[in-house]
Amino acid sequence: MLTQLNPSIPLHVLGKGAGLAFAVIDYGPEHNLLWITAIDETGEIWCAPNPQVRMQQNWSMGRAKPLAVKADEAERAMSSSAD
Repeated sequence: MLTQLNPSIPLHVLGKGAGLAFAVIDYGPEHNLLWITAIDETGEIWCAPNPQVRMQQNWSMGRAKPLAVKADEAERAMSSSAD
């Protein structure tokens, strides 16, 4: 089942960066949800499996940046500085 998200949800896809999820694909109980996400930095569209997706921090909701996102950002910064 494909569900369009309205409004889009700001997410972080590990290994890709921050973006907006605009749809979700659910193939059923034996599969991860796939978050269809437009990545902010590159404009790429990715179908990211649920274990690779994290909510972005939200100060007004009291949600800190997830540790996995901090680690991913540090790794991406290291790899881009090596280029």
